[in-house]
Amino acid sequence: MTPFKQLAALNASAPERVIFADADGSLSVSDFHDRVLATAGHLLARGIGPGDNVAVYLPRGVQAAVAIHGVLAAGACYVPLDTGNPAQRNRHIVTDAQCRAVITGGDAPDWLAQTGVPSFEIQQPPAQTSASALPDNTPADNAAILYTSGSTGTPKGVVLSHGAITAFCEWATTTFKLCGRDRVASLAPFHFDLSLFDLFAAPAAGAVTRFVPDALKLSPARLVDWLREQAITTWYTVPSILVFIALRGGLRDQSLPELRQVLFAGEVFPPARLLELAGLLPQTAFYNLFGPTETNVCLYWPVDRSRLRAGQPVPVGLPACQAHTRIDPESGELLVKGPCLMSGYWRDGRPVLDTDADGWFHSGDRVSVNARGEYEYHGRLDRMIKSAGYRVEPAEIEQVLGNAPGVTSVAVVGIPDPLSGTRIAAAVSSDTPDRQSLQGYAGKTLAPYMRPYFYLFVPDMPCLPNGKKDYRQITRLIEQALP
Repeated sequence: MTPFKQLAALNASAPERVIFADADGSLSVSDFHDRVLATAGHLLARGIGPGDNVAVYLPRGVQAAVAIHGVLAAGACYVPLDTGNPAQRNRHIVTDAQCRAVITGGDAPDWLAQTGVPSFEIQQPPAQTSASALPDNTPADNAAILYTSGSTGTPKGVVLSHGAITAFCEWATTTFKLCGRDRVASLAPFHFDLSLFDLFAAPAAGAVTRFVPDALKLSPARLVDWLREQAITTWYTVPSILVFIALRGGLRDQSLPELRQVLFAGEVFPPARLLELAGLLPQTAFYNLFGPTETNVCLYWPVDRSRLRAGQPVPVGLPACQAHTRIDPESGELLVKGPCLMSGYWRDGRPVLDTDADGWFHSGDRVSVNARGEYEYHGRLDRMIKSAGYRVEPAEIEQVLGNAPGVTSVAVVGIPDPLSGTRIAAAVSSDTPDRQSLQGYAGKTLAPYMRPYFYLFVPDMPCLPNGKKDYRQITRLIEQALP
């Protein structure tokens, strides 16, 4: 069933129920249904529908949720843009995805003019469109293109079908017993696959999604207060946020009695911190969800408190979302196939799926199976860094910073961090070493989550005998130089 048909069914049974809410207000199911229908009408009136891609350039919140559901109701595919990204990155995504339109909250951003793609506001007057006039989607139709960091130096689009999103939502609503009494906290940006839970699984179960104010991300005590005031029952987020809550959220003085479950994914949760948080929230169930964007969630582990030990890895568990999994016997790589798998990477106007001859997707994640038959994660086979829940390709950062004035060579590595798991650092050779200027350049050209937190200027970049960068030596130099 498509998201709009699920919305229509909920509108028939509980039209006055609140379905999305943010700091600016809330929308009932009936109001949300009507605004989604109006957005779809505007797109269809412009000749935009099945087979087309539409970018959404709106801050995380109710209006963006309306736009995304409206794009899907029109039969098109949504391409979420991060309003905090540098202009050149968003411009590249809109052009690469061949978007037919960009939905904004007001005046079009300056960078959009260079793409030639038209825009329109989400608040325009309602379009005269009936639900019966909306096209139907098949499970194979494209639903979303989520752009992640690319090893070639430019973002790459991961195409998710309606079938893949449905497989996840059906699994999630059943596994976590979501219902109309649930209040789901949403902090994940819409270009991050964790947002699929907040945007689609929660409303499919009749739950309300409440968007966490951005200002609370850096204030764990206020965030805990907000979770309590909103009586949040379910939250899907990244471990780095949860670590800050465990350390500085004030949970030793006051609890979160309504919070029945916390789902986490995107990076390794330091076992000692998970053990601490589980002790602070004894009534809350924890779940470790695992999988790259290409598979969404393919493994999960209901956290067993009795098995948590500081220094021992947290299992990633057993297959989820009807995924089929196996381990490559030579490399230890996790292989995946099933309905949760992406349609492919967006290339030259269509999704191209990279699988082996037997249809297995090679995840790049190194895993093993423990004595209980559960998967355990042992890191990436490639250089990819997982930081603050994001997958970051060091090659993209190196390419961007390599274009900075005076820079001759850049090497980017991930440095273990007890709070956030991994942080990004860069070794830089430059004719005119200037940390402040380089940080300013990074601020203008890199997405916030891709900006190195530490720079080490070196006269000559350490290299291996074959001329390639010696990343092990570079990592040691950076770790020695850290304050």
